[in-house]
Amino acid sequence: MAPVNGKPFLYYLLMQLADQGIKRFVLLTGYKGEQIIDYFGDGARWGWSIDYSAGPAEWDTGRRLWEARNKLQVEFLLLYSDNFAQFRLNKLFKLQEKTQLPITLLLAPKKKGNIRVSADGLIEAYEKTREGLGFDFVEIGYMLIKRDLVFKQFPNQIGFPDFNFSSVLQNLAGKSAIAGLPVFDSYHSISDVARLELVCEYLRPKRILLIDRDGTINVKAPKGEYIAGWREFEWNHETKQAMRLLAQSGFKFIVITNQAGVARGMINPVELETIHNNMIAELAKENITILKIYCCPDHWEQNSFMRKPNPGMFFQAASEYNLRMDHCLYVGDDERDCIAAANAGCGAVYLSSDGKDPELAEYPKPYFRATSLLECLSLIEQVYGEWGAAA
Repeated sequence: MAPVNGKPFLYYLLMQLADQGIKRFVLLTGYKGEQIIDYFGDGARWGWSIDYSAGPAEWDTGRRLWEARNKLQVEFLLLYSDNFAQFRLNKLFKLQEKTQLPITLLLAPKKKGNIRVSADGLIEAYEKTREGLGFDFVEIGYMLIKRDLVFKQFPNQIGFPDFNFSSVLQNLAGKSAIAGLPVFDSYHSISDVARLELVCEYLRPKRILLIDRDGTINVKAPKGEYIAGWREFEWNHETKQAMRLLAQSGFKFIVITNQAGVARGMINPVELETIHNNMIAELAKENITILKIYCCPDHWEQNSFMRKPNPGMFFQAASEYNLRMDHCLYVGDDERDCIAAANAGCGAVYLSSDGKDPELAEYPKPYFRATSLLECLSLIEQVYGEWGAAA
């Protein structure tokens, strides 16, 4: 119930799940649980169904789960509810379907973690003391659980004892019976006041549009060639006009672009910096603010995590500007832009010259297709408005 921009932190977690199709919740309450019940009730005003399992404040997570066992489906998602992390539920389900293990959970890389992951991606050790070699991940409190398989690991004693759920994780990890899905976008915690303040800023609505450069802001060079100097830079005037109109309603922009011509020796890095400085300055004359340009100079053969369609630059922007990727849109003209957006967990506006959608295994959510950025200004305003209202 920690307050975040006028709403309880728990509200944001439930809304995050509801946006991915989960509308039924069981809240395991303890300390001051009546405050949770008073605020959320049965969840009907949000279109949710909320049930409760109450217990004394001193109960640990294992006991709380056991007491709620008759309210839980054969597969359920467990949240510790003190972290907020970007994730795609369908990816968690796909990993669970592949491994058929009792628990599939989200992991975050951390130098001094409590989880060691094997070469094949399974969790092979869970150490609460965070001592030992190779413990490079932590679990961040989102896990998909096969109820019956996990409850078999619970203590079987007369007068069911209180116990910490981490002992179950430790036991299953020792049997290589937990799968982990790494999350490389930063996760956010309310574990202390300083972190709570960061969460408030993170979850505060922002009108920031992510946008590609070549083929979107400027006319793309012929295939196999690059814009190597400012004299070769030609504006896409429809995009420029659209950015001006969006700026008038409070939008700012972050540019995310691949420039493999640097690695190929076809673009001088100094000239590239000049292009970007001039582009920022020209847009500023029309009150269009470019917060930053993220540029990957790597060759496609390097398999760089920063090069689209990999999401490295998106995560870097998210970290530096405290962005929720699932509340951002990325505008681009290439199918790799759409793949990158999906990999980063943000939505996309695909500028299609032929009016057709790209053929993708997974589309970003939300996803829009248009022939120009001007065509979808109202959609962009609507989506960001809905995100702002929900927050």
